[in-house]
Amino acid sequence: MNINLTLIGQAIWFALFVAFCMKFVWPPISRALEERKQKIAEGLSAADRAERDLELAQEKATANLKEAKEKAAEIIEQANRRANQIVEEAKDQARTEGERLIAKAQSEIEQEVNQAREQLRKEVSALALNGAEKVLGGEINRDTHKQLLDQLAAEL
Repeated sequence: MNINLTLIGQAIWFALFVAFCMKFVWPPISRALEERKQKIAEGLSAADRAERDLELAQEKATANLKEAKEKAAEIIEQANRRANQIVEEAKDQARTEGERLIAKAQSEIEQEVNQAREQLRKEVSALALNGAEKVLGGEINRDTHKQLLDQLAAEL
C-alpha cells in the first residue's frame, strides 16, 4: 500500500505543482514569449520596410542620376549650339570685314587710277601743247586756250 499511497501523493503534489506553475510561473513566461514574439514580428516588419525603402531610394537615385545625365547632355548640346553660333557669327563678321576691306581697297585703287589718269591727262596736254607749239612755231598761251586744252584733256 505504500506504493499506492506514495503514487497518489506524488500525483497530488504534481497536480499542485502544475497548478502552481500554471498560476504563477506560466503567465510571466507566456508574457515574455509573447513580448519576444511581438519584438521579432516588429523587427521583421521593420526589416521589410527598410528593404522597401532601400529599393525606393535606389530607384530614386537611379532616376536622379538619369535626370542629371540628361541635363548634362542638354547643357553640352546647348554649349555646342552656342559654340557653333559663335563660330558662324565670327565667320559672318569676318566675311563682312573682308568685304569692307575689299571695297575700301577697290575704292583706293579706283582713286589711284583716277589720279594716275588725271596726271596722265595733264602730262599729255602738256606734251600736246609743246608739240603744237613746235608745229606752229609759236607760242600758245595756256590761259587763252584753256577751254580748248580742257576739252582735249577730257577727250583723253
